[in-house]
Amino acid sequence: MEHTYFFAVDLGATSGRTILGCLGEGKMELKELTRFPNHIIETRGHCYWDIYALYNEIIKGLKVVAKDNLPIQSIGIDTWGVDFVLVGKDGELLRNPYCYRDPHTIGAPEEYFTHIPCERVYDITGIQIMNFNSLFQLSTLHRNHCSALEAADKILFMPDALSYMLTGKMVTEYTIASTSQMLNPRTKCFEKELLDVADIKKEQFGRFVFPGEPIGVLTEEVQKITGLGAIPVIAVAGHDTGSAVAAVPAQNEKFAYLSSGTWSLMGIEVKDAIINKESFEQNFTNEGGVEGTTRFLKNICGMWLLERCRKEWEATNNYSYTELIDAALAVPAFRSVINPDAPCFANPSSMIQAIGHYCKETNQPVPQSYGEITRCIFDSLALRYKQVFGYLQQMAPFPIEKLHIIGGGSRNNLLNQFTCNAVGVPVIAGPSEGTAIGNIMLQAKANGLVNDIAAMRQLISTSIETVSFEPQQAEEWEEAYKKYLAHYREDI
Repeated sequence: MEHTYFFAVDLGATSGRTILGCLGEGKMELKELTRFPNHIIETRGHCYWDIYALYNEIIKGLKVVAKDNLPIQSIGIDTWGVDFVLVGKDGELLRNPYCYRDPHTIGAPEEYFTHIPCERVYDITGIQIMNFNSLFQLSTLHRNHCSALEAADKILFMPDALSYMLTGKMVTEYTIASTSQMLNPRTKCFEKELLDVADIKKEQFGRFVFPGEPIGVLTEEVQKITGLGAIPVIAVAGHDTGSAVAAVPAQNEKFAYLSSGTWSLMGIEVKDAIINKESFEQNFTNEGGVEGTTRFLKNICGMWLLERCRKEWEATNNYSYTELIDAALAVPAFRSVINPDAPCFANPSSMIQAIGHYCKETNQPVPQSYGEITRCIFDSLALRYKQVFGYLQQMAPFPIEKLHIIGGGSRNNLLNQFTCNAVGVPVIAGPSEGTAIGNIMLQAKANGLVNDIAAMRQLISTSIETVSFEPQQAEEWEEAYKKYLAHYREDI
C-alpha cells in the first residue's frame, strides 16, 4: 500500500503543534513537525489570542513540509471551542479575538437570562451554561457597544478563521459551532431567537460545513510563502474534543469516553441530542460529532488540580509524575476526598490551600505532604468520574460496557486503575494523541482512504497500543464513594 501524508494543526489553549500523519500498510504513524506556545495577551483589561502568531506558526510548519518535500494530500485544523474572530466587509480581521478567560463575561449568563430564560436556552441548544460560551461573549460585546462587533460583517470561529487565512474561504464548521450555545442540535442550524438578543444575523456566519468536507485550497499568496502548491484544506472536527472522540478505538457504540488532560470530558456518542430535565439539572452538554453524531458529555476538572500544585512545589522541589505517583501509593487511601468541580478550585491563588480549605470545611484531615495531596486528588478524580459515569448510565440509550480513556491523562496508569475500580467496568487507555489522530483520520476519510468512522476506528486500533484495566477492590471503592458523597459540596 502506498504511503499517504496529511498535515494536522492541533491548537490548545496553552500550546500548539503541527503534525505529519502517514497512512500505509494498514497503519497510521504520527510525526511532530513543530511545537509552539499559545500565549494569552493581556492589555487594557482584556485577554486576547494572537491570531497572527498562530497563523505564522502554521506557515512555519508548512515550510517544513515544503523543505522536506513531503507530499501532503491535505491540511486540517482543530482548536479549543467557543472563541471567534470578527471580520470586516473588506475581508480584514478587525482585531485579535478575545480569549474565553477574559473577565468581560462574568455575570453575562444571568444578564442574558433576563431576555430568554435559562431553561429555554438549554432546551434549544442542549449546551451546559458557561459564562464564556460564544452566545454570552457576543451578547456582552453587543451590550458594551463593541466597535469591532458593530463593524463586523462575518464571525468566524477559531479554526475557521485560520482556514480563511490559508484559503480565503469563509466557513462555519459544525462541531466548533456547536460549542457556541447558539446552535440547535435538532436542526443543526443557528437559532434566530438566541441570536436576536445580541443583534446577530445568521448571514454573518460562513457556509456550514461538516467534518470531511473541503474548504478550499491554499491561496496563491500562501503557496508562494510556503513553497507548496494548491493543497486542499479539509474541515476536520474543528473542535479538538470532536477530533479526539473520533479517535476512540471502540468496537461498537456501547462505550463511554473520558478525554483526560488538564480538563476532563466524560461522555457518550449518540445519534440524537439528549435534552431533558435530568440533563439540564446535571448540566450536561450536547456537542456536534462526526457523521451526524452528538457528543453528550460533561466537563470535569481534571489534572488542573495537580498541575497547579506542582507549580507551587516547584519553588522547593520539581517533583516528577513518577515521584508523585510513588508518594501517593505510600499514603493511606481515601483519607480526604474533595469535589474537584467545587468553585474554590476554578482558579485559586493557591491550589494547595484551596484543597486544605475544602477538607477543613468538610471536617476531614487536611492533607499536608505532597504524597497526601496527590493521593487526595487521584482518589477524588476517580470518585468524581464514578459520579458522572452514574449519570451517564441513567441517561444513555444503551448499556455502557466499557470506558475509553484518551488524551495525555491516558498515560497515568495509577489514575486509570483507580478510575476503573470506581466506575466498575473495563477501561481501555489510549491513544494519548487522540486529537491529532482524529484530525488526520478525518482527512483520510475525505481523501477516500477510509469509508466511515467504524473503519477509522478499526485502523486506529491496529496502529496504536492500548492498555486494558479490570475493576478491582469493588467493596472498598463503594465505601469510599459513600464517603465522597457525604463530603460532596458545591458551595465551597
